[in-house]
Amino acid sequence: MRSHGDDISDEELAERVWFDSSRMHVALRSGRELEVPISYSSRLAAARADERDDWRLIAGGVGIHWPRIDEDLSVEGIIRTAQAPHPA
Repeated sequence: MRSHGDDISDEELAERVWFDSSRMHVALRSGRELEVPISYSSRLAAARADERDDWRLIAGGVGIHWPRIDEDLSVEGIIRTAQAPHPA
């Protein structure tokens, strides 16, 4: 298993991103799906739906870039947030 940096493996690379009304979803190569609130990123929260849908993978899936709102998020950070306990 190849590693990207210290904390992300090939199976944890992003393949696809999509949004519903309040959450961002990220599909990983492993088949796992992550969800975080759109408010995870203030730029994504303020963006229009068409701006959120305009994304690119960085470094083969290590990160995600939204060119129209100049936002970059790491999959490692999203994984940490998705695993953290959220208020009920």
